[in-house]
Amino acid sequence: MQSYDAVIIGAGFGGLYMLHRLRSLGMDVRVFEAGTDVGGTWYWNRYPGARCDVESMEYSYQFDDELQQEWEWTERYAAQPEILAYIRYVADRFQLRDDIQFQTRVASAVFDEESGTWSVGTVDGEQYLANFVIAATGCLSVPNDPDIPGKADFKGELYHTGRWPHESVDFSGKRVGVVGTGSSAIQSVPIIAEQASDLYVFQRTPAYSVPAQNEPLDPELRQRLKARYADLREQNKREQLGFGARHPDNDGCVMEMKPEDRREQFERHWKLGGLLYLRAFGDIPFDQEANDAAAGFVREKIREIVHDPETAEKLCPHNNIMGKRLCADSGYFAAFNRPNVHLVDVKADPIEKITATGIRTTDGDYELDCIVFATGFDAMTGALNRIDIRGREGQCLQDKWSDGPRTYLGLEVAGFPNLFIVTGPGSPSVFTNMVPSIEQHVDFIADCIAYMRDRELRIIEAEQEAEDEWVEHVNAVADSTLLPQTDSWYVGANIPGKPRVFMALLGFPEYCDRCDEIVANGYEGFAFS
Repeated sequence: MQSYDAVIIGAGFGGLYMLHRLRSLGMDVRVFEAGTDVGGTWYWNRYPGARCDVESMEYSYQFDDELQQEWEWTERYAAQPEILAYIRYVADRFQLRDDIQFQTRVASAVFDEESGTWSVGTVDGEQYLANFVIAATGCLSVPNDPDIPGKADFKGELYHTGRWPHESVDFSGKRVGVVGTGSSAIQSVPIIAEQASDLYVFQRTPAYSVPAQNEPLDPELRQRLKARYADLREQNKREQLGFGARHPDNDGCVMEMKPEDRREQFERHWKLGGLLYLRAFGDIPFDQEANDAAAGFVREKIREIVHDPETAEKLCPHNNIMGKRLCADSGYFAAFNRPNVHLVDVKADPIEKITATGIRTTDGDYELDCIVFATGFDAMTGALNRIDIRGREGQCLQDKWSDGPRTYLGLEVAGFPNLFIVTGPGSPSVFTNMVPSIEQHVDFIADCIAYMRDRELRIIEAEQEAEDEWVEHVNAVADSTLLPQTDSWYVGANIPGKPRVFMALLGFPEYCDRCDEIVANGYEGFAFS
């Protein structure tokens, strides 16, 4: 049986950097990746219009300055093909492919207490031994397939935005139904609308979206940012969301400003685009009046953009803004002004089934040639819960998480020694610019393993008390905000039967400071042997 110092699951941003760091420690490492190439999220999500909602100059690695200087981003917000090309470039530049085993899906990981090692099994039946297992499986990597009766009966083309074909899909002249109105639908609808003869968007809950204001990246701006990259990255570490440091921020309170000044502030951040809108005021996540004002401004914009008042009202969300991830679009609401685009309100007119020729709602049949499920992911825990992970005394991780995920720092789980998670539940992860969050976790893990090696320690495990306290802390932070009040994938509400637990932590700088304190205190909360 092949044995490694560490096995890494996943070859996205997290898995690649983890491999690079462990290699630098002289470790023998193997990465298992289900896809045919590197890329993670950006390998699988190839749907029309797929684009990052964090500016490209910040959604990138910072561990190597030469890499930062030599890669030339072409757009303010990079599209999926460019991000995938970047990740492939990194894999080649650092010769990482040699240690990656593609088309290999991990089925199990079992800890042996006597030897202190993990036995990792693949779907193909192969078994490997490792001292450490690092799950770089991603927060949004398991597509949510809606349980709608009749899917197998449909005679047309079925797609899911999270499992898009690698070849181009042409919707020209076809009748297309898009089920869902989250980020992937909001990005893909304007493009599909330009091709389809008729596009039906089946909406259960409308989403807040702000125009991305994307544009080609000005070469002079790109060079200016590169010249001060170090300062920009340091600034980002002090930002709650981990990005946008070069843009104006306001820690003030919404209701402290005069109505006209407040509106001007919202307007300024609307023009900045996308997630930067949330930087208009610091109290949007915490104060109901502030949240209502921010949400109300977006609804006003929707009513201005969409010509038909009835359609505009149906597109207006009424939950708290930030309760679900804010979307960044390129013409989503304006697409509903096209005569070939139709909004179907499935809250008022529920989907009953999929037929051989389309979708049947309580109000009638929609004849379709193609159906696109833009129904999101089993977020945060989906990938790990699909692997049979067993720790001490054969305890199954899925059983331990049956009432919701429990971790220490989002990095380790009590009872599962030498198992690390990159951006796991209980860490800032999806509330941040994911790449710096990934790098912070990978650096923590690699430094911890080096610490253990220098002291001839073989086993590390989160202490149960530390895990309990951390879970309480994550819940307390969430409860201090308005975010848990909304049914969202943040709390698992999009997956039937999934326990309702707020799974991410708001506050990237504070989290990094806490991790630094824990290290300074000899990895407080971890037990070594």
